[in-house]
Amino acid sequence: MVRLARPTDWVKNVFILAPVPFAVAAGVQLRGTALVLGVLGFCLVNSAVYTLNDLCDTEADRIHPRKRNRPIASGVVSPTAAVVQMVVLLLLGMQLSLAACLVVGSLDAAVLFLIYILVNVLYSLGAKHVALLDVFLLSSGFVIRVLLGCALVGAVPTAWLLLCTSSLAFFLGFTKRRADLAAGLDGSHRPSLRGYSRAFLDQAITICAGVALLSYALYSIESEVFLRSREMASMPFVAYGILNYLRLVNTQDVGGSPVDIAFSSRSSQVCALGWIVAICWSLMW
Repeated sequence: MVRLARPTDWVKNVFILAPVPFAVAAGVQLRGTALVLGVLGFCLVNSAVYTLNDLCDTEADRIHPRKRNRPIASGVVSPTAAVVQMVVLLLLGMQLSLAACLVVGSLDAAVLFLIYILVNVLYSLGAKHVALLDVFLLSSGFVIRVLLGCALVGAVPTAWLLLCTSSLAFFLGFTKRRADLAAGLDGSHRPSLRGYSRAFLDQAITICAGVALLSYALYSIESEVFLRSREMASMPFVAYGILNYLRLVNTQDVGGSPVDIAFSSRSSQVCALGWIVAICWSLMW
């Protein structure tokens, strides 16, 4: 049951924390309790969504080289037990979101929880079979996480933050589909793959990587939360992180799971640590 919940995938919720240091530097009062409740609640909702996706993808997962070992596809967990777990996780997650809303004094976080659930229900029930729409819905999950982080600390998301996040999310979404094609999967496993080619995905990935780098650079230059002459201190780490991921995608045909890369790539981990140090050094606390 724990494997079904995919706790390792909770690492994606680091996107919730991404806007926090910038918000604090801008003078927003940090609500630690709301942030903890919100992150924990979203982790539980993530697991409920993953369970729903596995229930809907059982047959397709059984012919997938890696996903066939998932609990439902392999027969380790019955569909009935999976449904029970999904409902329990969903209810607990929503209760924590409401508790976070009480601390913040706004229902924005709960609304984002509901939007995230709705998007993933649509994805699991058939939208994932439509080329481009599948990547748009996958990418929206990362944007929702960033918006949730802003809601939990009472900050207003900037246009640059949303542009950078959405382009990075598209980058991850397109690399995921490229990895599917590289693994030899076709429309019989995932119908949306009929609408993609490696040439198109390579172009889309390159465009999204460029937009993400440019938007982050422009945000760093224009934002007033950085100390003077330190605005670009974190830029080398962002550039290295994206380009290194792009290198791995093209040389090793990975990208199907950003979580796997996050846990296996030491260079990516060091880069992330360097970015945190650079941000702490350059922000106007």
